Amino acid sequence: MPNFHWWKTPKGPQPHEQVYSTRRADAVLFMLCKNDQLWDAARSVREIEDRFNHVYHYPYVFLNEVSFTSEFRYVISMIASSKVEFGVIPRDHWYQPEWIDEAKATLSRHAMVSEDVIYGGSVSYRNMCRFNSGFFFRHPLMQRYKWYWRIEPGVHFHCDIQFDPFLFMQDNNKTYAFTISMVEFERTIPTLWNHIRDFVGLHPEYIAEGNALEFISDDGGESYNLCHFWSNFEIANMEFWRGEAYASFFDYLESKGGFYYEVYDRSSSSFTSQFTVMTHRDGVTPPFIQLLPRCFLRAIKYNFLTKSVMNMRPLRTAQNMTIGRRADAPAIHSTTSVRHFKRVVRARKMLTILELHQISMASHVSTNFYV
Repeated sequence: MPNFHWWKTPKGPQPHEQVYSTRRADAVLFMLCKNDQLWDAARSVREIEDRFNHVYHYPYVFLNEVSFTSEFRYVISMIASSKVEFGVIPRDHWYQPEWIDEAKATLSRHAMVSEDVIYGGSVSYRNMCRFNSGFFFRHPLMQRYKWYWRIEPGVHFHCDIQFDPFLFMQDNNKTYAFTISMVEFERTIPTLWNHIRDFVGLHPEYIAEGNALEFISDDGGESYNLCHFWSNFEIANMEFWRGEAYASFFDYLESKGGFYYEVYDRSSSSFTSQFTVMTHRDGVTPPFIQLLPRCFLRAIKYNFLTKSVMNMRPLRTAQNMTIGRRADAPAIHSTTSVRHFKRVVRARKMLTILELHQISMASHVSTNFYV
């Protein structure tokens, strides 16, 4: 497991040091959703507009396996402050390929359902995983852009995002930004690592020095430790996905049928080629995970050193979110201060435990980087 922690500030440029300008990256806000998710999608767009895009005005692309309704187009277009495009996914990019052995796939789904594996019986979920792994960046509407930020229906953006993550990544040679890293369900990918090892044997030229193997394997690649980046809120350079190394890797996994015989996703591709990663926890949470955004956690630390945790309010700028004791902060000596100190220590220990279980979540600005 790479040794990076939420309370340690890395060396190098920081997002909050970015000076606002009218310069923009070649980027898009991307959402994959269905017509019946209109109001969840509208809420997500409203929140990303309030927190970020009302200043930067990056365009949106919405994709669906069927045409969006006129109501969907109207509502989203009225909320967005920038250009919005709606597209239909090509059939061969979304639906199960004809060469897949449906009898084998059906038996696998039934077995997973009997074992209560999440999404074990869902074909549509497998379609989505395959599309997000190898096709979304090939869509004609996405081909126009280099960078994307994946936005989900029904998510929340808890904090103002007061820098441009696209420009920060572009200017600092970052390729991929993730919000959360979790442990994969091993039952969904029983053959994945063996296929990855086979691919590496066939294509050693794609394995770069300084790759992320140590993140996904604890024994030098003999086995997979199940760590993976959750792609739900990722920001990335699509030129990496469009490159030869990743394209060959996806085609190889596609040929093995694991997207339908199992539940493959893009979880373990990060070590096949070298790229720079940063955490991107801009106060984002999916509907079924709710943890304190880091802007609030830093506000807790700031306030327990000055006044009271109970009087905490979210602090708007990273400059005001101090880490550690401020030079002008009063000494901690009163019973009240000690009580607040103990509360924060308990909160910090709890968060550390959560991070060790790969459920670290949401901050105001990215403060953890590694190569």
